[in-house]
Order: sequence, then structure tokens, then C-alpha cells
Amino acid sequence: MSIHQELIIEASQYLDTNGALLKPLPDVFSDNKLITDLYQALVLTRLFDETAINLQRTGIIGTYASCRGQEAIGVAIGHAMLADDVFIPYYRDIAAQFQRGVLLEEVLQYWGGDERGSNFSQQVNDFPLCVPIATQLCHAVGIAFALKYQSKPNVAVVTCGDGATSKGDFYEALNMAGAMSLPTLFVINNNQWAISVPLERQTASPSLAHKALAAGISAVQVDGNDLLAMYINVSDALEQIRQTGNPFLIEAVTYRLSDHTTADDATRYMSQKALTSAKQKEPLIRFKRFLAEQHSWTDKEDQTLYQQCQQQVDTAVEAYKNLPTQPPGEFFDFMYEQLPGNLVEQKQEFIDGLKRHE
Repeated sequence: MSIHQELIIEASQYLDTNGALLKPLPDVFSDNKLITDLYQALVLTRLFDETAINLQRTGIIGTYASCRGQEAIGVAIGHAMLADDVFIPYYRDIAAQFQRGVLLEEVLQYWGGDERGSNFSQQVNDFPLCVPIATQLCHAVGIAFALKYQSKPNVAVVTCGDGATSKGDFYEALNMAGAMSLPTLFVINNNQWAISVPLERQTASPSLAHKALAAGISAVQVDGNDLLAMYINVSDALEQIRQTGNPFLIEAVTYRLSDHTTADDATRYMSQKALTSAKQKEPLIRFKRFLAEQHSWTDKEDQTLYQQCQQQVDTAVEAYKNLPTQPPGEFFDFMYEQLPGNLVEQKQEFIDGLKRHE
């Protein structure tokens, strides 16, 4: 028997690509409000995402990382976590942030180049988005150690893309979490692309979930376009971690239906055929079909929901536009408790440069 045959990873799916149920749902889904809340979060995230791209194209915000087609992952995480858990996100995690209380205008402020957007007014536990690849995984292990040291029944939930699993930080974080039995939930957004590098060129592992096994960590592979499967598996993993104190890993398999960021052109490397196929499996359409077939969701209800969510996004855009401008050079002020002399000079040079270009 080969090693690959011995190391079996469970694959989890509840909805097929047409939104039909493949097996009975847990009792928690007898609550229709939970189901509609999950769908509303999907819609809100998609509309915000589309609006943010338009804002970038018109120069109102800077470079932006779209989460189109990957919204189910973040929505599930945000809904399943407890308020006192700690979320350590990477840059494609706005869906979870919204569910955790981060304001839409704060996200726009961040992508607009103002780091004050990471000083969340209604979310004091979670960390800001992490742009450096995989470094947030090491941060999460440190947070999990603190939670364990303080005997808190909470979990550090950290996300990353498939590209991050090729970094040393990923393996170091898994190894420490496994060796020290730290309450960490690792969620990999396997959207098949590390910028322009496809998954098959990143690893020889049969799945990304298999990488957890070497660290002694249990893992599951989930259809990342299936919001029900994602919510169930994230909830179960969090409960298991709380009960055992041991880490867990979820590989959410999806597909990036956009450029890597607004500074990228995915048509240069992404197959149009594969993209077309992936669009037919995306989470929003699938969940709407499930609602229509299982919960008699109507087009009128859908239209009303879209209008409400778009109004929420539009209100956030106006709030962002009306935020006070960040003082020139303020980003220098918070790098050190006391600014070194060379940075004092750099700050003044920066401000003088701005004045010359006004």
C-alpha cells in the first residue's frame, strides 16, 4: 500500500453544483434565519467586492484584492466563531471581517491607504489584514499559545491562500501548533492560484490538507463553494478544538474568479475554459438555488435583499468618502515609541515633497 493510500483525508460536501442537497443537514439548519443570514452575508460581500473594484478603477481606493467566488469561506468562518475567539486574517478575508463587526467603511479606509482602517471601532480582538504571505500563521500560533496559557476556551482562527502553504512560515506554524497542542484553526483558501502559479506547480502533496498530517494535526478537505459544508465543518472544528485543545486544519477548495488583485491581469495565465467552468460552481448561485428549492425563496425576496445590501454598501462608501483625511506623514509616527532622528528627517522630506507636488 502506498503512502498516499494510507493517508486518507475526508472530503466534505452537502450541496452539489446545482444547489441540490446531497445528504441531510444538521438540526442547526432548522433555523431559517440562520440560512437567510448566511445568504445575506454572501450577497453583501459580493456587492461590496464589486463596488470596491469600481472604486479602485476610478482612483477612490488603492490596489484591492477581490474575493469573488470565495465568499462562502469567509462567511462560514465569521458566522461560526465565538465573539471572544481571535481572527487572524489574510488579505482576502473581508467576508469574515464583516461578520465579525468590522465596518465596511473601515475596510475601504484600509484599501484606500489609510492604516487607521485597521483600528476597528467595533472589533477589538481581531487582527488586521495581513498582506505579507504566511506571516500571519506564525502570529496565530503565538495568539493560540496565549489563549492556552490564560486557560481561555477560545480559538485562534487563521486563514491563508494556497500559495502560503509553500512558505516556511506555514510549516513552522503547523509544527509548533501540533507539538504544543495549541488551540488553532488553520483554514486554507485553496483558490488554485498563487498569483500566477497554479496549484500543481506548488506541491506534490495529494492535497493541501495532507500537509497537516505530518504535524500530527487532523484535517478535512471541504468544498469551499458549498456554504453549508463550510459552516458545518468550521463549526465542528471549532468545537473539537475547544474540547481537546488540539489544532485542526481545513482546506477549502474553491477557485479565484478574478485577478489576483486589481494590479494583476489573470487573462495572461488563467485558462478561459477553466474559468468558465469554475463560474458555474460558484457559491452565490449555488446557495440561491438551494434556497429556492428547499425554502421557497422567491425572485422578489432576492431582489429586495440585493437592494438592501447595495444600500448598505452605498452608505459605507459615502461614510468612507467623508472620513477626515489622514495627516501627511502620520504613518511615520507609530513605527516606534520615540521616532529615531533619521526617520524624523525622512518624515520632513516626505512632507516637503508633498508640498512641492500640490
